Amino acid sequence: MRALIQSERTRLTVLYGSLLVLAGGGLIALINVLLRNALYGSIKGAVITAVPGTAFERAARQGESAAPAVPAEPLPSGAATPTREQLQQWAVTRNLSTAVEAATLHELLTVSLIALAVFAVLSIWLAWWMAGRVLRPVGVITETARRLSGENLHERINLKAPPGELKRLADTFDGMLDRMQGLLGAQRRFAANAAHELRTPLAVQRAAAEIGLAGDPPPEKVARIRDKLIGVADSSEHLIESLLLLAVSEQGLESAEPVDLAALAEAELAAAEPEPGVTVVRALAPLTVTGDRALLGHLVRNLLANAVRHNRPGGRIRLATSADGVLTVSNTGPVIEPGDVPRLLEPFRRRAERQHTAGEGAGLGLSIVASIARAHGAKLRAVANPPPSGGLTIRLRFPEPAPGPRPGGPGA
Repeated sequence: MRALIQSERTRLTVLYGSLLVLAGGGLIALINVLLRNALYGSIKGAVITAVPGTAFERAARQGESAAPAVPAEPLPSGAATPTREQLQQWAVTRNLSTAVEAATLHELLTVSLIALAVFAVLSIWLAWWMAGRVLRPVGVITETARRLSGENLHERINLKAPPGELKRLADTFDGMLDRMQGLLGAQRRFAANAAHELRTPLAVQRAAAEIGLAGDPPPEKVARIRDKLIGVADSSEHLIESLLLLAVSEQGLESAEPVDLAALAEAELAAAEPEPGVTVVRALAPLTVTGDRALLGHLVRNLLANAVRHNRPGGRIRLATSADGVLTVSNTGPVIEPGDVPRLLEPFRRRAERQHTAGEGAGLGLSIVASIARAHGAKLRAVANPPPSGGLTIRLRFPEPAPGPRPGGPGA
């Protein structure tokens, strides 16, 4: 009972019902006031026309034919004092008009109160029905949200209603469920892929220790097994560092400062080791952005590492910054289908299946780039280059870049 009293439907019913009852009561009060002011004059005119004068009364009592009743006329200006018969006729007319007016107003008030009571009951019922109709979509949204869990995120409201605020609310809720389902699926894939990626090197290490070092192996074999274990350990360390970096970038920025992105890109490019024969094209215009220097360094480093790893002999790498806040890294390489590009930005996603060979990445590079870009409010756009050059072009647009130092000016 308390829940019913505190429900939104009850509040809306009280509000709508009160407004309707007030409107009905105001209308009835207005009608009564207007009639009270005009009713006496109307009744008096009608009674004066219908009530016969004294001569007509005598004619009626004596059975004589009487002339038609005529309205009483006011005394002409300067006329003598009214006669006794005229005063009696005026008194009868006034008393009759007053009595008719009182009876009419009493009857009108009684009927009005009865009509107001019926109208109030109908108004409350109508308000309750209207409130239920208005809040029905909210109830559907509430029940859907109550049923949802990790196992049935595929359910949607799909509200069938005309365009309006509640329809937009339901559609927004459905869109939110789509995003939640996508995030949950990505989280599950991430956990499964991370477990797989971490389990594989552990299995290699165990096999190398149990099989390669079984018995009394010669020193040469021990050296090979040692190098193998060190390589696997390095790969596992790189994977763990990448996972930690991805987790840190997903948490957002703890601090931000102006960063000369053009100089940072130049330094990372100098540290990169492209294959012999790969052409490097620079177009580094002054660009200063606000962000975390370490994370931005990882962003540029991963972009360049991806461009170097997935290039081809005699290929090309292009690194560019522009004053309007855009960082671009483009490379030649294998031809990528445009529909596969968004998938490459997800963790542990590669263009081809992993072979667990030396120098092969874990499939986290571009996902880390996307995460760092989100943390800095940058918009990332990845486009597959058409054949025959192939490869990928990644463009990052940072918000409101700060003006960088001008060539030849102070600090140049």
